[in-house]
Amino acid sequence: MTKIARIPRVVEVDVRPPYALNLAFDDGSTREVDLADDLWGPMFEPLKDPAFFAQVSLDHGTVVWPNGLDLDPLVLQGDFKPAALRSEHRIG
Repeated sequence: MTKIARIPRVVEVDVRPPYALNLAFDDGSTREVDLADDLWGPMFEPLKDPAFFAQVSLDHGTVVWPNGLDLDPLVLQGDFKPAALRSEHRIG
């Protein structure tokens, strides 16, 4: 099991249309995350609308959308793959 010293916090998010986010973390790192291939399933379906995708905001150190979807900052920073991807052996 991997030990985590601390969970990073997203401190800034900018949308890069149509489905990417430019993220800044509290440790000074930045990352662009393209979610275009990950917008499947009931929670992600509304994000296929670029106008809805652009409604992303920050809450408690991670990104959230009005439908309640939030993304793990460890995954966003690139330290871990989402649990669903690990269990399905998908490459992300």
